[in-house]
Amino acid sequence: MSGHGSVAVIMEPVTEPRPRRRMSGSERREQLIRISRTLFAEKGFDGTSIEEIAATAQVSKPVVYEHFGGKEGVYAVVVDREMQKLLTMITEALAASHSLIKVERAALALLQYIEESSEGFRILVRDSHAASGTGTFASLISEIASQVEDVLADEFAARGYDPKSAPMYAQMLVGMVALTGQWWLEVRKPGREEVAAHLVNLAWNGLRGLNPQPAISAVTRARDTAPPKPRPSSEKELRELEKARERELKEAEKVRQRELKEAEKARVRELKERERLLKEAEKAREREDKIRQREAKLAERAARLEQVDQSE
Repeated sequence: MSGHGSVAVIMEPVTEPRPRRRMSGSERREQLIRISRTLFAEKGFDGTSIEEIAATAQVSKPVVYEHFGGKEGVYAVVVDREMQKLLTMITEALAASHSLIKVERAALALLQYIEESSEGFRILVRDSHAASGTGTFASLISEIASQVEDVLADEFAARGYDPKSAPMYAQMLVGMVALTGQWWLEVRKPGREEVAAHLVNLAWNGLRGLNPQPAISAVTRARDTAPPKPRPSSEKELRELEKARERELKEAEKVRQRELKEAEKARVRELKERERLLKEAEKAREREDKIRQREAKLAERAARLEQVDQSE
């Protein structure tokens, strides 16, 4: 070591940035589907490009082509998933034992899907692009209507109506609910349950028998907020489930009878109000007739007085 002062240089170890974990093929596929779903919902099929999907995922275009073959492929997967999700929710809702409960739960299921999967519903109603390979939104509505058709056919037969009309009524009912859902997608007011109550009010009671203050039945409300129950695995559980269904049916019938009574009371009030207005109108006409008669008498008297004056 020399006599001159020396400075010891301490070399710190150089730490290289850790390489980003490479996604597996299935993870990359799910990422691309997620990103594409958001872009399709925001910009539509025609407004979204492969370049944009790849750039958002930070991959090259060939990666997207490798997984889906192109924009049409990823769009078809996105649409198919949304349709299956919505159909599953509607199918589960239609498993109830009473027709009124089925209609309530189906309406709530659609609104729940819109609330929880707004992007998916926006894709279904916005584009309905033929590239989806699974059909348009109209075909989805028809598929749901075919399930509702069975419900209506049973209800029609029980009430003495022609079951052959069920397909037509099913299209009307599902179309009404779907269009209301498109409107509610944007406004989100009133709340989901209130919208469903008014939908069922119109569908179940008709314009003539509308309930002035509709509400979802307690049976449906309890199911909508309760966690899903496991499937029965024994005869005892099956018997208990059947008893629960019977109680549900009785409760639904009570609700229906109560709603019918309320609707009847509303009709009676309306009739009384009409009678009152008719009576008031009749009294007003009688008063006008008396006034006209009095005026006619006064005019006649004035005319006689004038003749007397002229003769004098």
